[in-house]
Amino acid sequence: MGLLAHQGGWDEILLVLAPITVIALLVRIVQRRAEHTQRVGAEAGQSSERSIDAPNDPNFPTRSS
Repeated sequence: MGLLAHQGGWDEILLVLAPITVIALLVRIVQRRAEHTQRVGAEAGQSSERSIDAPNDPNFPTRSS
């Protein structure tokens, strides 16, 4: 750690910017995958919206509290 001590501030900048850069890249990757999945679903005729309604299949009973 002696190598990173008192180097004029550039090492501290790297210690802050490196994690921020990694997180930003991961967010971009996730956004691109989500857009691609949505686009492929739309091309296949599937809706990208999920229903939150209870199932209405009589063979699949639901319980209420």
